[in-house]
Amino acid sequence: MALTAGMRLPARALLRAWAWLPGAALGRTEPAAGGGVGARRFGNQRVLVEPDPAAGIAVMKLRNPPVNSLSLELLTELVISLEKLENDKTFRGAILTSDCPGVFSAGLDLTEMCGRNPAHYAEYWKAVQELWLRLYTSNLVLISAISGASPAGGCLMALCCDYRVLADNPKCVIGLNETLLGIVAPFWFKDTLVNTIGHRASERALQLGLLFPPAEALQVGLVDKVVPEDKVQSTALSVMAQWMAIPDHARQLTKSMMRKPTADYLVKHRDSDIKNFVSFISRDSIQKSLQMYLEKLKQKKG
Repeated sequence: MALTAGMRLPARALLRAWAWLPGAALGRTEPAAGGGVGARRFGNQRVLVEPDPAAGIAVMKLRNPPVNSLSLELLTELVISLEKLENDKTFRGAILTSDCPGVFSAGLDLTEMCGRNPAHYAEYWKAVQELWLRLYTSNLVLISAISGASPAGGCLMALCCDYRVLADNPKCVIGLNETLLGIVAPFWFKDTLVNTIGHRASERALQLGLLFPPAEALQVGLVDKVVPEDKVQSTALSVMAQWMAIPDHARQLTKSMMRKPTADYLVKHRDSDIKNFVSFISRDSIQKSLQMYLEKLKQKKG
């Protein structure tokens, strides 16, 4: 993971062969002007990347319906897509958004954490860590264009971005609501929130599992701008131009200075964090809580 230019851990260390499909299976379109990765749309089953080489940016669309749950597959594919953009010097920025109406991401996939074995829990949590590290320390300008609900892991992804644009719709709530599910947000979730909205606001939000509607999310600093739904994408592009007007080396070094200590702390404690997660999620009480919640979701769907 790119904490600095010389500290990259290969994303493929955690990736499976099924995570990246060659050739026509990627859903590519006809080549556009330019070269390299940016010459055409690319992606995979759960992430679509629409590059604009001339502008030096790409739009990354999550498409894991119905709610963009962060399954192991989606986590893996998102890391690979981001890595491809970072490795192509054509690109200086990316907009992270959703291809699923009404939702940015519902967060961690509870089916990955319920009724599985400890080895799977460890693999899953390592993939969650990897995505956070990749997003949080990316040299790209990352802007999240949020046109739907963004609880828990969805909120975490948005917090990793440099700027957040949220649709002005009461259904577009955002926050780390893990306690409502009987789950405790790990220290690096907490640190990311504290770095964004401050200690006291984070303490209250995390304990109560608050989901903020747009106006409150803007007031507390969880998002940077609230705009009409049909203006989210255009606003993200406008903001991107402002960020890209700054020389990359100065902006990147400043970003690293601000974020590296937080990222380094997870890297240093990564193995113990995985062990703690596996131990916690394997508890009978936690498994029962998750099972009950999943049953409620099934009943709602029914």
